[in-house]
Amino acid sequence: MATLEEPIEIGGVTVSNRLYRAPLLECAGNGPGAVEALIDDLEPAAESGVGLICQGATIVRGEGGCAAPGMTRVHDPDFVARLSRLTDRIHDHGSRIFIQLEHGGLRSMETWHAEYRTEHPGLEQLAVSEPPWQLQLLDRIGFLEYDPHVLSTAEVYDLAADFGRAAARAVDAGYDGIHLAGANMGIVQQFLSPFYNRRDDEFGGSPEARLAFLAVVHDEIRERAGDVPVVTKVPAETPAPPAPIVRRKLSLADGIEIARRLERIGYDAVVPVQTSVTWDMSIVRGAYPARAWENEALCEEYDAAFGGPTRRRLVALANRIQSLQYDFEPAWNEAFCRRVREQVSIPVLAEGGIRERRQMGRLLGDSSEDEPPACDMVGMARPFYAEPRLGARLLEVESSGENPGVVCESCNNCTVPQVTGAPGICRTPSVLRKRGDLERAGAYERPEQ
Repeated sequence: MATLEEPIEIGGVTVSNRLYRAPLLECAGNGPGAVEALIDDLEPAAESGVGLICQGATIVRGEGGCAAPGMTRVHDPDFVARLSRLTDRIHDHGSRIFIQLEHGGLRSMETWHAEYRTEHPGLEQLAVSEPPWQLQLLDRIGFLEYDPHVLSTAEVYDLAADFGRAAARAVDAGYDGIHLAGANMGIVQQFLSPFYNRRDDEFGGSPEARLAFLAVVHDEIRERAGDVPVVTKVPAETPAPPAPIVRRKLSLADGIEIARRLERIGYDAVVPVQTSVTWDMSIVRGAYPARAWENEALCEEYDAAFGGPTRRRLVALANRIQSLQYDFEPAWNEAFCRRVREQVSIPVLAEGGIRERRQMGRLLGDSSEDEPPACDMVGMARPFYAEPRLGARLLEVESSGENPGVVCESCNNCTVPQVTGAPGICRTPSVLRKRGDLERAGAYERPEQ
């Protein structure tokens, strides 16, 4: 059992408390202002006392692989070296910073972003195997566009080496740990999932072989970056569409077994998440973002992304249907995290629908309920769009009897504009008014400040 304020060790790195800012899309890119944009996005959480900051998915290669516009790439040593300004600023506040490494594979913009495809006609998606028939059907009806390059065995090793090289650059720039994007339909989940992985070499054909990519990535990071903490998300594809639409997917039992094997490989912590086989609202559960879709100022950019007004409306309709299927549920990964924690001795990090202080205490086992902890750290993502200095309201309040909660309404109006490359910020007036009231009341000032 632990309190939110207690320190924790992850792979030899001590984090000052058990609250973390989960990875988000910063949409900072790699341009002249990228480092300042990342500082503006991430430093407020550290200033507010958050123990661990996880920089959002960054791409390990110089072309392709971005799931959304404006994602930062970490293939260029000169650019990554400049990120030491960011890590120094985070460390100045006593916080730690991990970087999340990613490649989108079939989820990349060369699949779904119409304007990007037009501007980059030679780009292919990297694929673990030929796309499943469900995705090929979407290609045939013109909703998505697949021109996949299935990785050879040698190319799988090359991709793993790129993860290792990116990790080494990040550690040289002052990052304290590596966080792998193991879910949300990125390339790592595509290797793990029987829905995508139908390979017949050493990287497919059995649950053990589907895990081999993460084993090679781990070894590459260790060889190139040293004894740095390595964390990964662990997917269970439990919200995926039912059979006969999707017969092959990762069950909760599969996810638990993956976590056990990752500990044996040498991973230092895991983040169990229930997700779909596709990139949908299973990862951002909540309300249909009507305000975002009805934003006339963005309609032209939506049309450029999706390929015209008809496709924009179809995507919005799918978004509405998914919001009913994946309604908001408090701490929706709790049961999965709890079962994983029973099976591993490394830290288990929980995120997804965590929204108030008492809930955090219960998940950590710091409550009157006779129940073992579900996790060792608690994280949030979208609430930090709404309150960049959220940590100041959640930490150091256990003796006051208060139960502060976030002002985020899980309305998802922050997420849809990101398909245009718009920054990750809260755009909901009622939420912004609440934040303004809290700012005027001094709620974001830490006691020692």
